[in-house]
Amino acid sequence: MTTAEEAQFSTGEDFATLLAESLGSEDEGFIGRVMTGTVVKTTDDDAIVDVGLKSEGRVPLKEFGAGDVNIGDTVDVYVDRYENKDGLIVLSREKARREEAWVELEKQFNEGKRVDGTIFGRVKGGFTVDLSGAVAFLPGSQVDIRPVRDVTPLMNNPQPFQILKMDRSRGNIVVSRRAVLEETRAEQRAELIQNLQEGQVLDGVVKNITDYGAFVDLGGVDGLLHVTDIAWKRINHPSEALQIGQTVKVQVIRFNSETQRISLGMKQLEADPWEGVEAKYPVGSKFEGRVTNITDYGAFVELEAGVEGLVHVSEMSWTKKNIHPGKIVSTSQEVEVMVLDVDAQKRRISLGLKQCTSNPWDAFLAAHPVESEIEGEVKNITEFGLFIGLLGGIDGMAHLSDLSWDRAGEEVIKEYKKGDIVKAKVLDVDVEKERISLGIKQLSGDPFKEAVTGIKRGETVTCEITEVNDGGIEVAVGGTDLKGFIRKAELARDRSDQRPERFAVGEKVDARVTTIDAKTRKVTLSVKALEVADEKKAMADYGSADSGASLGDILGEALRKKQEGAE
Repeated sequence: MTTAEEAQFSTGEDFATLLAESLGSEDEGFIGRVMTGTVVKTTDDDAIVDVGLKSEGRVPLKEFGAGDVNIGDTVDVYVDRYENKDGLIVLSREKARREEAWVELEKQFNEGKRVDGTIFGRVKGGFTVDLSGAVAFLPGSQVDIRPVRDVTPLMNNPQPFQILKMDRSRGNIVVSRRAVLEETRAEQRAELIQNLQEGQVLDGVVKNITDYGAFVDLGGVDGLLHVTDIAWKRINHPSEALQIGQTVKVQVIRFNSETQRISLGMKQLEADPWEGVEAKYPVGSKFEGRVTNITDYGAFVELEAGVEGLVHVSEMSWTKKNIHPGKIVSTSQEVEVMVLDVDAQKRRISLGLKQCTSNPWDAFLAAHPVESEIEGEVKNITEFGLFIGLLGGIDGMAHLSDLSWDRAGEEVIKEYKKGDIVKAKVLDVDVEKERISLGIKQLSGDPFKEAVTGIKRGETVTCEITEVNDGGIEVAVGGTDLKGFIRKAELARDRSDQRPERFAVGEKVDARVTTIDAKTRKVTLSVKALEVADEKKAMADYGSADSGASLGDILGEALRKKQEGAE
């Protein structure tokens, strides 16, 4: 070894380095290229491949996959780098396949063609896809047309993708599965729209659910399935019958080719339960049903799937009035109802709940006929009477006019209070209007009726003056407590004598009964009528205009005869 060679060796440049430099000068241009080689030897971990360079190369056996590697096999490998230790070239079967794939992928990308790949892993923001050896990135937003909660069914299954972007220098490939689906859907949509007809039955997938219905994917085009067209029975929200992703069979109800709006229905594929409803539910019949919905005005009862009737709040209870239906029945409760009315055209059935129980008004009338006496508690006091609680949870009313015979009702009612136990007589029971009329004063005889017994209209009675006022005089009739009234115009025959001040309290006066009014409980009297009657009688008995006697003569003679008779 020369002195120069010794100096060079002493600097640390060993034989391997010199060999690498010697080889590199010729083979350096093959690094990063794909070459075809022959397997000349195998070890436990590697396959030794001769690629025609000055040095052989090694490929890890794991890069060949599950297949066996035999001496003499021809393989494509990627020249990766030189290994300083023993001078072998590091080759890669995997990178070779990737390079091959890149070439093919670039060709398909430039031509806008789809490529086949397999989703095999998850990364931040998306997934990794194997494109025949090249690894591509699939963003999460490009997996499907709509968000996919579980991508597991898509993993490890070959499927088409569209390449969105390629950067070979960085080794980046971005693909989209959504683009392929959208293109396919567009083709399907065009075909579907062209052949779509009303009445057509299709399979679809529930895409979205709203308060008013569900959108169903028919394969490239969406249709609206309204909540009222999901089922014949009442559905408050579409989620009660449908789930997102569910496959359903629907019928095209309406299709607007201009706006491309499609209305769908599911219930139309089933028999209409309202057909022949009058025969199934005759008026007056009773059925068991389930309460499906409660409103302020009543409760809906399902008689069968798709057939509901309304129990109006007025038909829910005989006795509970002006309360919310929710305090009488509850949702899902099984109840017995009576059919009150059926309107098949409007799809309405009127039901009654109270009609399935005994009518307390009928029961009361049977137990307490008119004129019978009852006892009850004062439940309420109003400006027009007393409400008295009766058996069966019902009330009867004693009107102001039926509290006292001789006192004003407004005055008498002040003597009562809630909770008082009172007796009354049944005056009338109106079952249809649910009214019971009671009377307290009727428990005793009518003093007016008793007082007028024997007194007839046109009869002359002697009265005692009890009060004098500007309009006339009040009197006690026939020495009784019966009150009568003589109006000012009826105080005398002559107008000059029609003066109330002529009379004094305590005086007695004769008068003729002109009116007996049981309703107003008044007797109307007239002095004038009595004088006119006496005058006519005197004229008939003692003279006439033909005899030449004056009226004064006739009356004077009548008075004289009367006086003589008295003596």
